[in-house]
Amino acid sequence: MYSWCRKITLERDIACYIKKECDHHFKPTWHCIVGKNFGSFITHDEGSFIYLFINKFTILLFKSG
Repeated sequence: MYSWCRKITLERDIACYIKKECDHHFKPTWHCIVGKNFGSFITHDEGSFIYLFINKFTILLFKSG
């Protein structure tokens, strides 16, 4: 998963890549937010929420729907 950090630098493109990969491997519908500073208030499917830091990126990934 970390290899994309070196190749993709725009937050929008990182979010798009992660969302598409999760939809492909784990079935839709995944949502991904990538940034350096953001707030959130979401509803997600049970057991499908992750909030992590990789390099300079903060990533919020969750499944809903």
